[in-house]
Amino acid sequence: VIHSLVANAIDAISPMTGGERRLRVTSGDAGGGWVRVSVIDSGPGIDPQIADRLFEPFATTKPAGTGLGLALSRSLVEAHGGALWAEPAASGGTAFHFTLLSAAAAEALSDEE
Repeated sequence: VIHSLVANAIDAISPMTGGERRLRVTSGDAGGGWVRVSVIDSGPGIDPQIADRLFEPFATTKPAGTGLGLALSRSLVEAHGGALWAEPAASGGTAFHFTLLSAAAAEALSDEE
């Protein structure tokens, strides 16, 4: 999932001719045993024509894209009980975030079962 999000961010910032190209990956405690990972770029943002279908299979704006990366990433994250979403980044560009249960929290849950 991280690889897919980083690759998309690189694709978004690579064609930029002006401004600073930034890609930031962060992680942190999201509370309640959850971890939040964010991939934030300084690209042009999400094309409004695809924004509503961003996580649907075969939705792409890339000439050589399959439109499967975000759909598969969301499916993987959700299969592990997490969530994946996108929003405009505060400094411009796009921020993709996903949450997953921490290893310690997952282990504690499995011990309870």
